[in-house]
Amino acid sequence: MSDLTQPMPRESAFSYHRLVLRRLFVLSGLTVLLCLSVAIDISLGPARYALPDVVRTVLFPSEAALQMRVVVWDIRMPIALLAVTVGGCLSLAGAQMQTILANPLASPFTLGLSAAASFGAALAMVLGVALVPAALALMVPINAFAMAMVAALLIFALSGMRGVTTETIVLLGIALVFTFNAALALLQYFASEQALAAVVFWTMGSLTKATWGKVAVTALILAVCTPLFARRAWALTAIRLGETRAAAMGVPVRRLRLETLLLVSLLAAVPVSFVGTIGFIGIVGPHIARLLLGEDQRFFLPGSILSGALILSATSVLSKAMLPGAVLPIGIITALVGVPFFATLIFTHGRRQW
Repeated sequence: MSDLTQPMPRESAFSYHRLVLRRLFVLSGLTVLLCLSVAIDISLGPARYALPDVVRTVLFPSEAALQMRVVVWDIRMPIALLAVTVGGCLSLAGAQMQTILANPLASPFTLGLSAAASFGAALAMVLGVALVPAALALMVPINAFAMAMVAALLIFALSGMRGVTTETIVLLGIALVFTFNAALALLQYFASEQALAAVVFWTMGSLTKATWGKVAVTALILAVCTPLFARRAWALTAIRLGETRAAAMGVPVRRLRLETLLLVSLLAAVPVSFVGTIGFIGIVGPHIARLLLGEDQRFFLPGSILSGALILSATSVLSKAMLPGAVLPIGIITALVGVPFFATLIFTHGRRQW
């Protein structure tokens, strides 16, 4: 009997089950930390509430005082939950872009998808241009998605060309960032004062205009895309071994890359259209998940979502705590935190192969 037909040794089976339990423990820990961060986020504001009171109001709203129930459920809860859903969307998008492009610097922010979405949304806010005239009521998110899709398809088309490396794709993404940022600046130059103020505030990234509707839309997108990626978990894990080996194992690499880029565009465009440009979540979140859980998509996928949600939720807490009585734009804080991490990643990647 060959070795392939032998049962797994008891020691190997024990090690595997221990690894699975450790990863489940890590996911549980991230979930607990996320719940704690959301509770702290809800408790902070002009009027600060104790955590036990916040938890009771969330779990038993009918028993809470009217003022506290209104503040917690109508004002602060949408902001806290939008941070969770947006962070999860952006981190998941970054994780899958890094997977299919085999590049640790890939994310919706660094490859120009966020900049393209920002430009599309600004077209609606400044010029009133609807790229899909049949949906005027939703022209801001639809414009953002359409422009992000254009950028994603361009990246996909060029990534399939002979001789194009992953480093070339990142350089192309940087070029797209500068191109769409320049176009956005041109729109700002010709915008009215009211439109200019709206675009400038929007590009800083903010959760202050959160609504239950926005929470529902971003949560729905995350709920739709996550199972689609989960169904492709084996193929996405295999592609990390290299395109040639993945193709030899029966993975349709080109189709998988196109489908992933389309889903990533959706995950990146809609949150950006709601909260503005928030950078580096798509880089930092996946790398934390990869460090804690490895490359297995069964654990890496939920780990990336939880990591991104936790980072943006903690950033929301910082935006309220840094200046009492004021809420800083969340995009500024993520940039301040993400730039050192990004620089460290570049130097580390320069010394070793990812």
